[in-house]
Amino acid sequence: MAQEYDLVILGGGTGGYVAAIRASQLGLKTAIVEKGKLGGTCLHKGCIPSKALLRSAEVYATAKKSEEFGVTTGEISVDFTKVQERKEKIVGQLHKGVQHLMKQGKIDVYEGLGRILGPSIFSPMPGTISVEMNNGEENEMLLPKNVIVATGSRPRTLPGLEADGQYIMTSDEALVMEDLPKSIIIVGGGVIGIEWASMLADFGTAVTVIEYADRIVPTEDKEVSREMQRAMKKKGVKIVTSAKVLPDTLQKGEGVTINAELKGEQKEFKAEKLLVSVGRQANVEGIGLENTEIQLEKGFIQTNEFYQTKESHIYAIGDVIGGLQLAHVASHEGIVAVEHIANGNPSPIDYTLVSKCIYSSPEAASVGLTEDEAKEKGYEVKTGKFLFKAVGKALVYGESDGFVKIVADEKTNDILGVHMIGPHVTDMISEAGLAKVLDATPWEVAHTIHPHPTLSEAIGEAALAVDGKAIHS
Repeated sequence: MAQEYDLVILGGGTGGYVAAIRASQLGLKTAIVEKGKLGGTCLHKGCIPSKALLRSAEVYATAKKSEEFGVTTGEISVDFTKVQERKEKIVGQLHKGVQHLMKQGKIDVYEGLGRILGPSIFSPMPGTISVEMNNGEENEMLLPKNVIVATGSRPRTLPGLEADGQYIMTSDEALVMEDLPKSIIIVGGGVIGIEWASMLADFGTAVTVIEYADRIVPTEDKEVSREMQRAMKKKGVKIVTSAKVLPDTLQKGEGVTINAELKGEQKEFKAEKLLVSVGRQANVEGIGLENTEIQLEKGFIQTNEFYQTKESHIYAIGDVIGGLQLAHVASHEGIVAVEHIANGNPSPIDYTLVSKCIYSSPEAASVGLTEDEAKEKGYEVKTGKFLFKAVGKALVYGESDGFVKIVADEKTNDILGVHMIGPHVTDMISEAGLAKVLDATPWEVAHTIHPHPTLSEAIGEAALAVDGKAIHS
């Protein structure tokens, strides 16, 4: 017998389970269909495990220079098995937390692959969900009034550079490595590629990054890109930009060898392993979209501002719709979709107010427009920048590389964007995000008294610097 629900969510990742919790709060009878583990990519193959590894790499790098802090130690080494065990323990703890939240919200969880069926005896509209159960039992049939597709994404590969788990990896395979490679080529210098480059370099791996664009982390402000490249080179990472990898030159054997086209010439690169980090693609296959009027563009589901598809009772959120493929974005898209389903009146998300983070060492974070984007949109801009080397807390930490940069509108004095690179900036960017939400001016941020000594003083000083009034520069 088919089970009836107000809402069935395909995918129990960060977007899906947050949407389910909000639906439960609003009194909707809700179910999640998840073929893997609750928490999805972010918890099991992305945000959390990668940051756990990054933290271990950071501790190791700090321990190697402990004498600078007056702390003398013996020989420092990495036990990568214990590094991986710590990562798994953290993931396991959080996974139990998500399971508890589902029970607390009385949300039914079906472990299996959900497919949207077309019109049938159950429903005149597409949307009935058939669940192929992981345990091999007979398919469950779910009858929802509404559906949210939150099936997420997976690492994109390049033809000829498909992951084999031994020589060629994506981030999925890299997260479960049993041993650290002595050397690695990373194809792609975006956010994920640079996080892996930073981590592996800190662990002692010889890293080469090959990026097709003319700079690494090309979606960030140019000054942040330059500072990040300088910081990576300082770690010993080799950065090659404006280079096109040639998969047909790949050779496997004693490690990997591959050529890249650089300034019209081919150059050979060798390493023990190769990591492909060229973005992510939506999981849209095998979920029954062909039984609906849902439209795809460049492989992503198309929606309106409330995340409705062409089938008004079927919504889609998170990585599967493209845009900013970030866990915190998926969560908020899920909340907006659920509130729209519940006949609420949610405000559409303003994506210029979303903070973005890079968890390399140094970290980088941003919100709003870059200086170039602001100029392209016709703004007359003024900027202020303050270096961490003039911040006492940064010197105390022994991490004084980087800066805070504020981009403002010359005419209205509104903040257009804030860009940071340096110690713990991913924890500091929310102040800038709040400033954007409140449509603050640099003057207002500058007149927020920042405690001393803190890293956040750099924000106040950068705000003063917009009008040439920084105190410590």
